[in-house]
Amino acid sequence: MPPARFLLPQYWPAWLALGLTRALARLSYARVLRIGAALGTLARYVLPGQVRVARRNLELCLPELDAAQREQILRDHFRSLGMTVGETSLVWWSDGERIKSLARIEGLEHLDRALAAGKGAIMLAAHFTTLEIGAKIMAATRPLHAVFKPTKNALISHYMVSRRDSHSEGVIAYDDIRGMVRALRGQGIVWYAPDQAYRRKGAEMVPFFGIPVATNTATSRLARLTGAAVLPYFVERLPDAAGYRVIVGPAFEDFPSADSVADTLRFHRLIEEQVRRVPDQYLWVHRRLKSVDPSDPDLYA
Repeated sequence: MPPARFLLPQYWPAWLALGLTRALARLSYARVLRIGAALGTLARYVLPGQVRVARRNLELCLPELDAAQREQILRDHFRSLGMTVGETSLVWWSDGERIKSLARIEGLEHLDRALAAGKGAIMLAAHFTTLEIGAKIMAATRPLHAVFKPTKNALISHYMVSRRDSHSEGVIAYDDIRGMVRALRGQGIVWYAPDQAYRRKGAEMVPFFGIPVATNTATSRLARLTGAAVLPYFVERLPDAAGYRVIVGPAFEDFPSADSVADTLRFHRLIEEQVRRVPDQYLWVHRRLKSVDPSDPDLYA
């Protein structure tokens, strides 16, 4: 049961949102996506700050496209964001078999090979709009530990953790390095998405679409401490409600190296390649292009 403090009026809007997601999960998959896309289109008109951030990211990361092409990606991106709401309702309120039935997984043998060698495995994901459903697809396929970052709303965070915990081996806080090490040394799988802007201890400036940005390079440290295999993991939403293409890449060779920035750059290159495949599905509303030093020029100013 949720703590009694969540009955306070400040949480009533969150309760309403949770109720709507539960109702949404009862609908067909195609209808869930249609409703989500409509919500995303509406959000583009009522969230001007997020629109400005997304437009700026597209301008800086995809300068080879003209303004009209980037605006089309922007419109499609907000539809994709809305679909994430619908997908989250399925993740939280549907069973694993329903989720698995929507996915076509490629490269699962790479993960099984790493586990058969007696290693733990880091499933290195990135912040695409399919992030939430991608985590459950893998959790419904192989037992794993999911890394999470709390949201600003404590009630939503409570349900996010409890729902992820219900369909995984457990959840690990994004800053709980010891917890990740324990899971990996126990030959477990850790689903990890460290690609957002990061200015805390250990942050490094790593190029992303040619722009040096504040980045978490802890993947190298985790691999060095545990001997775990590191495998890229991408999920793309297919058109016409056809489900998902899930890609488990082969384990990185010669990883980690002596250079954590070079290690992280390898993953950034793969993210960039995936972004160009499905540009509307990357999380463009996130202020990714930050510097480690807050006194550096703000690209979003």
